[in-house]
This record gives sequence, structure tokens and C-alpha cells, in this order.
Amino acid sequence: MPTYEYKCLVCDNQFERFQGITAPPIEECPECQGKVKRLIGAGAGLIFKGSGFYITDYRSEGYKESAKKDKNSSSDKGSSSDKGEKKETKTDTSSESKSKSTDSD
Repeated sequence: MPTYEYKCLVCDNQFERFQGITAPPIEECPECQGKVKRLIGAGAGLIFKGSGFYITDYRSEGYKESAKKDKNSSSDKGSSSDKGEKKETKTDTSSESKSKSTDSD
């Protein structure tokens, strides 16, 4: 059951009531019996703590093991080949720019 906030239009008294969703709103202030208005509340914030909120939390053990193997094998291969490619790319780019500048002169 939600908690609703009310404000009296006569005495500016603010109060909360724990009511069911289908319950009718309160119309009188408990202090001065004046007319009240139901306020828009922020509601409760949701906090997702712990495991079980992501689809990957329920993966099988076999899947987790094969994913680790794939990750380890790709990181070993990728790290050595990536370094070589980077060096080649830098060299190729500089030689291309030199030849282009020579052609334009």
C-alpha cells in the first residue's frame, strides 16, 4: 500500500497517509478540517543490489568456462599481433604522406 502526501489549502499543514490504491483520497485536514489537496510524491527509489538482475547472472558453468578460455586465448593472440600491426600502420602512414607531399610539389 502506498503512502500519499496531502497539503491543507487553509492552514498549509502537510501530512502523509498510508492508504490503499483504491481508497478514496482524503478531503479534510485533520487539524483544521479545511480542504486538502493530494500532492504528487516522488515514490520509492528502486535499488538493484546483488546478483540476479542481469541475464548473464544465470549462465551455466559450462558457458562461463568456455568464455574464460576464449577470452584468454584471444587476449594472448591479440596482444602480440596488435602491437605489430600498430607499428606497421604508423610506418605506412608516414611513407604515404611523404610520397603525397613530393607529388604535389
